[in-house]
Amino acid sequence: MPVQEPTPAPPAPPVSLAALLGRRDLGLRLLAGSEDASVHWVHTSEMADPYPYLLGGELLMTAGVQLSDPARYVERLVEAGAAALGFGVTPVYDTVPAELVAACERHGLPLLEVPPHTPFTAVARAVWRLMAEARHRELRRVTEAQQSLATAAARPAPVPAVLGALASRLGGRAVLYAADGTEYAAAGRAIGAEAEAALRDLAGVVGPRPGGPASASGDGGEMRLAAYALGGGDGLALGTAAERREAGDHTIAGVAVVLLSLLTAPHRGADVSARDAALVRLLLGTPPADAAPALGPGPWTVVHAHGGDGTPFAAATLASALGTPLVDAPAEGAVRLLLPASAPAPDAQPGWTLGISSPAEARDLAAADAQAARALRRAEATRAPLVRHRPAGFGGLMDREEAAAYARTLLAPLSEPLTETLRTWLSLHGNWDRTAVALDIHRNTVRQRIARCAALLDRDLDDADVRMELWFALGQMTD
Repeated sequence: MPVQEPTPAPPAPPVSLAALLGRRDLGLRLLAGSEDASVHWVHTSEMADPYPYLLGGELLMTAGVQLSDPARYVERLVEAGAAALGFGVTPVYDTVPAELVAACERHGLPLLEVPPHTPFTAVARAVWRLMAEARHRELRRVTEAQQSLATAAARPAPVPAVLGALASRLGGRAVLYAADGTEYAAAGRAIGAEAEAALRDLAGVVGPRPGGPASASGDGGEMRLAAYALGGGDGLALGTAAERREAGDHTIAGVAVVLLSLLTAPHRGADVSARDAALVRLLLGTPPADAAPALGPGPWTVVHAHGGDGTPFAAATLASALGTPLVDAPAEGAVRLLLPASAPAPDAQPGWTLGISSPAEARDLAAADAQAARALRRAEATRAPLVRHRPAGFGGLMDREEAAAYARTLLAPLSEPLTETLRTWLSLHGNWDRTAVALDIHRNTVRQRIARCAALLDRDLDDADVRMELWFALGQMTD
């Protein structure tokens, strides 16, 4: 599929011939051709051959002063790319020559009859006015499209949302391609296998290679195609397909290119060579505490995250939002990040569930990683967008559900009177008399119950470690 170079166009959108014919005050009448033609400007000429002075797209106005060969005249207009011919009756001709009508029909050139009471300048003024109105509509369309694209970029899944907004505005399809032609994400209606293949080929034309164009356009499968290279130097390209091409489509697509370039670009806030140096040190046996300063100042915060929009750029987008280049995505939708002290405190991010560790020095990063993992589990269990680790003593280091399950298993042999007696006895540091008073029972009953607990649990209650374990278990049973 050949790549089409853009043709020169005026700074205003063209006017349809139908809109001009709709101006009743002009009294124009279509004698040949189609009213679907587009007029880019108006030109008046009484030359026998105006070909050298036409740029293409004109509505040429003439009274036929030097019209000696209508067939040849029309052939030259078609060769010059004229959009239509307006023929004014009187003072030279009382009616439009039949030979001229026949030639225009033969070549498909629209022919307008301009009545005697309509000056050519009135037709030109009407065209400029219609162009101004079309320009205003196009500017409003572009502005509304920019707003919708910006809104889409702020949604939880920004890349698919931007593609969807772009496809909706263009009335077709928008696709994001990798450098090898792989389709990363797409939105909009189906366009057919032929158009899809042509669009993929066109996207392969643009890119960061030396001399490669930043954009290209073409046709395929009866669709108007365009492709744009994204910034960042990683070979990504945006492809669009629509049934027709409007004047503002290039501008709208340009806004989408900027947004997608920002959304898909990896965060580059830290110096890459510093990260490489730290990695080399770690691989060569340097302790993490000694290698970490090359990445930034401590203390560090570990973030575990789950979610995203399902695209390969989700982790990089999250890292950019949190202000760190240190990101790992071990599985789809799962991300781990390391935030230096210079990064802002992490906040909730649309489309993500976050678990945040306490700040830690490099030697304690393994513990901080475990904190972030537990915080993420709590966030998902409570459906909270973000949970921060809160130190809660040694008890807080254990998973509450696991601890409660262990406590139930450990204390299962005890009935309620024995459980309450053991709890009170342990709280009073094994004092028989004070336990008896607290429970309002005889001290011998306390001794009998505690002995029964020791037998059922098969534990030595004189052992301080056993007492601590049982006290912790009883605490889990009351939470």
